[in-house]
Amino acid sequence: FGDKLTQVKQWTGSEYKDMLKVSLAALAPLLKGHPNHLKFLKSVTDFILIARYHSHTETTLRYLQDVLYGISRNIHLLLPYHHNQSIRKIPKIHSLFHYIECIKEMGCADNSDTEVSEAAHKNLIKDGYRASNKVDYIP
Repeated sequence: FGDKLTQVKQWTGSEYKDMLKVSLAALAPLLKGHPNHLKFLKSVTDFILIARYHSHTETTLRYLQDVLYGISRNIHLLLPYHHNQSIRKIPKIHSLFHYIECIKEMGCADNSDTEVSEAAHKNLIKDGYRASNKVDYIP
């Protein structure tokens, strides 16, 4: 990635997915002496990939439950990086533990990412602003 990685100011969903594809391979050598950290990262990666399936069966939901168990078992590894020692109360992390019941109630979670709106934002808002006289804009 070179300097491009450090130059990113805001990540898009596509960029996150691209990083996800290589994160385990890139970080595995660095986490060699920390097998639980690697298991946690693998569980998070598996969760993201399985949750994005276009349809689910009882088997895929069981896979999702298994990786949630892996996340839950190793989530304490994040405690040194969070100030109030209550990781599960972070809304995005807390919501992970309700994914399966939401999928059962409302269907699969595909198309719940922000890729389409990010592309629209770039094309409609940013390009429009650049073409304007930049007077009286709403920041």
